[in-house]
Amino acid sequence: MKLRCIVIDDEPIARKGMEEYVADVSYLNHVGSFENTQDAKAYLSAHVVDLILLDIRMPRQSGIDFLKELKDPPLVIFTTAFPQHALESYELNVIDYLVKPISPERFKKATQKAFDYYQLKHPQTKPDFFFIKCNQQVEKILFNEVLFVEAMQNYCIIHTLARKLICYITLTAMLEKLPKDRFMKVHKSFIVALDKVTGIGGNSLKISSSVVPISRNLRQEVLGNIVGRNLLKR
Repeated sequence: MKLRCIVIDDEPIARKGMEEYVADVSYLNHVGSFENTQDAKAYLSAHVVDLILLDIRMPRQSGIDFLKELKDPPLVIFTTAFPQHALESYELNVIDYLVKPISPERFKKATQKAFDYYQLKHPQTKPDFFFIKCNQQVEKILFNEVLFVEAMQNYCIIHTLARKLICYITLTAMLEKLPKDRFMKVHKSFIVALDKVTGIGGNSLKISSSVVPISRNLRQEVLGNIVGRNLLKR
């Protein structure tokens, strides 16, 4: 995930410097640069922006006045040669206040703060499904549908309550795609959905009407993940 970032500064050299700094940060995506707030407003009216790198003293309108006009502003980092506006800027809830000349280290610290704050406000929800090619077509499968996965050479059979799907994928590759807190490899040829296990007997697991073997060297780990502290004893 990257923050969509614009630069607003009336000085061409300053804009260029900010663009180069942005390009060196993996979680930033530079989507535009503007020499005045009027052009920036026009862009913001039609595009979503997550972060503004904003100069303060500019002709026609200052960065502070521009920010005050925005009804629902994105995250803002002030980039200015004048330190005396710092107090006023923090009253506007900006993320940081950078005084030129700005070092790469200081820039990264400020943008990391912006990135962390954005993630806190916009937590990423993981999808509860995956797509996989089976039988010459792409199938959507909910994680909650899967009972277990069985290896068959370079193929896998995905067992669900309603169907069996044969897919051209190795068991190792399949395991990498499944949530680690919900699925576990219990045998060289089997992955199971932990919450679908209905019984344990010897070296096997009961899942719906099927029986899945457990490798001897994995037995204790499997029992710990499935039973945990939920085993009632007299």
